[in-house]
Amino acid sequence: MKKKDIKILLVDDEPDILEIVAYNLSSEGYQVITADNGADGVKLAKKKKPQLIILDVMMPEMDGIEACSQIRKLPELEDTIITFLTARGEDYSQMAGFDAGADDYITKPIKPKVLVSKVKALLRRFKDDTTTSNVVKIKDLIINRDEYKVIKSGEEIILPRKEFELLSLLASKPGKVFKREDILDNVWGAEVVVGGRTIDVHIRKLREKIGDECFKTVKGVGYKFVV
Repeated sequence: MKKKDIKILLVDDEPDILEIVAYNLSSEGYQVITADNGADGVKLAKKKKPQLIILDVMMPEMDGIEACSQIRKLPELEDTIITFLTARGEDYSQMAGFDAGADDYITKPIKPKVLVSKVKALLRRFKDDTTTSNVVKIKDLIINRDEYKVIKSGEEIILPRKEFELLSLLASKPGKVFKREDILDNVWGAEVVVGGRTIDVHIRKLREKIGDECFKTVKGVGYKFVV
């Protein structure tokens, strides 16, 4: 999908943030739609069907958490990526956002160039055909789901099955935070009882083999693959 076809909905009640963020994203070629409260944000989301929504948490009329919850109930927006803008240290807001259906969060204040890079990483999930492909290519990493094969920088890395499935899950949507319970369900299955540290152990092993910089822990929530 080309940048000019990508719609980003920005919802924030601070005019300065709306102006600065909208300017930087528009300069990159994206279509940017803005709203200054959650209620209008939900209306615009229904009308414009954006690929990405950036929500502030504290807003008049309807806060970002409620707006996110309402948007997630709309079938036509089930694939839309939602990320929150939160102040540093607002752990409660971040966790509430994930519970409402958010995919990620961006901490404020943030430099414009860093924000643009963050948006690009989130939007990689919208590559036309790669999301359904059995071969995932991310920089120098290749994951072949059919052959259970991982190649990094031209060298094959042998992974046990669960490590491979965990890597495949996280890398399927770079930037998306996968909750611990979702990881357990997808990799080990809901019917299998495993210890609480099982995911942590497997992540540690993947960090050693794939690279520590590829995996980020989101405190109290889960993990994500970083590009």
